[in-house]
Amino acid sequence: MRSRPFGRTGRNVSEIGFGAWAIGAAWGEINDDDAIKALHAALDSGVTFIDTADVYGDGHSERLIAKALKERGGERPFIATKAGRRLPEQTVAGYSAENLTSYIERSLKNLETDTLDLVQLHCPLTDLYYHPEVFERLDRLVGQGKIRSYGVSVERVEEALKAIEYPGVVSVQIIFNAFRQRPAERFFALAKEKNVAIIARVPLASGLLSGKFKRDTKFETTDHRLFNRNGEAFDVGETFSGVPYEVGLDAVERIRPLVSGDTTMAKFALRWILMFDAVTVAIPGARNPAQAQSNAEAAALPALSKDVMEKIVQIYDEDIRRYVHQKW
Repeated sequence: MRSRPFGRTGRNVSEIGFGAWAIGAAWGEINDDDAIKALHAALDSGVTFIDTADVYGDGHSERLIAKALKERGGERPFIATKAGRRLPEQTVAGYSAENLTSYIERSLKNLETDTLDLVQLHCPLTDLYYHPEVFERLDRLVGQGKIRSYGVSVERVEEALKAIEYPGVVSVQIIFNAFRQRPAERFFALAKEKNVAIIARVPLASGLLSGKFKRDTKFETTDHRLFNRNGEAFDVGETFSGVPYEVGLDAVERIRPLVSGDTTMAKFALRWILMFDAVTVAIPGARNPAQAQSNAEAAALPALSKDVMEKIVQIYDEDIRRYVHQKW
């Protein structure tokens, strides 16, 4: 497993991380024993970065991570969590010093630590990025020792560009995969210039890019790939990257012939992300040890050829771009 510098923090993290949304909630039924085993498998495979949030299972994801790390002992990986989605309604006023402190203290308790490595504002409303006082509150929390660093998780490229104007923002988490290529156009270059870490989330487009789904695939009622397909519960871009399901399936079939040898489509999709040196870490989810190990193995794949990279862009331009490019 190779590592990449995590922005200005002085820390290095594995280029494949562990996205812990799926072990918390909204991805169908999950067995806690399998979730713990998945975390162990990822860490055993060289993963040193875990991403979670205080709302994933109402803290359940954070607590599972703490349990797994307690079982292991030794050096802790870099753990990123998020705050802000506990608000009953998204308003700038909700990101008060009192609320932020409360959310962070709850995550400290859940993760059983004295200081959080990274706290990310969890996809706040766009207007928040025009309120420097919110970021000043995070600066004070760093000064108090409750958090080491802070960043943002965004829905839109425009939010990412605004966020990195703040000197305290060390990272941006953004959806980036073969079906969501817009961040590479302008944002990546500016993030590199400012030495801001980039966390690529939804790297497999909610599993579409694994190549395992069909038109008649059934999803459980507790799985956002069923209940949020049209954005009923949260931003539709979080589900299948905002790509209409059937459109995505057709595009996957165009990608499939580009996958060589015994490489899986999921590994191929992750390796595509790692071809961009602005990306610090990709965070696929895993609900069992086999998935976690397979995700980690993507880092060992050889670089993709220029021809393959160009064909992925062509497929995006012809099949996907019109559905997603200007939305996010």
